[in-house]
Amino acid sequence: MKRFIVLIFLTILGAGHSGLVLAQLASTSAHDTSQPIEISADNMEVNQTEQTATFRGAVDAVQGDLHLRADLVTVRYEDEAAGSGKRISRIEADGHVFVSSPNETAEGAHGVYDVTAKTIALEGGVVLTRGNTVIRGERLELDLAQGVSRIVGGGQGGRVKGLFLPETAAP
Repeated sequence: MKRFIVLIFLTILGAGHSGLVLAQLASTSAHDTSQPIEISADNMEVNQTEQTATFRGAVDAVQGDLHLRADLVTVRYEDEAAGSGKRISRIEADGHVFVSSPNETAEGAHGVYDVTAKTIALEGGVVLTRGNTVIRGERLELDLAQGVSRIVGGGQGGRVKGLFLPETAAP
């Protein structure tokens, strides 16, 4: 099936500075949210009544050096105050979710970026990798405003597991 390529600028939805951040696994200051977002998928559907744009099939979203891959991505938007346009309020990713920045990667089954609260949650067999460090849990929570992240273990005695390897010096 021919892939649709959609280039979305934050201003198209009136998102202004509240753009797509998706994940910045450690630092929130390095990513420029005013950059355009390019999303490619097998198909896209916009529902004006529900104020959603849904991308299906091998979805790849890129904003600067931040990348998101998933089977399905739904962008939810709402009216700005005083009728000045639309703004993105929530971004949901489902199925084989993979997020990467220059220093880290995270993967899981489902992800939500709450633009209003400036939080990101990734859940379902989460694997967070930075260099030689690998941390596994059931849920990853990121507070972009505070720069705090937390990984929670799964139910029924599930625990967070980390593998920390020291950097080796070059000979």
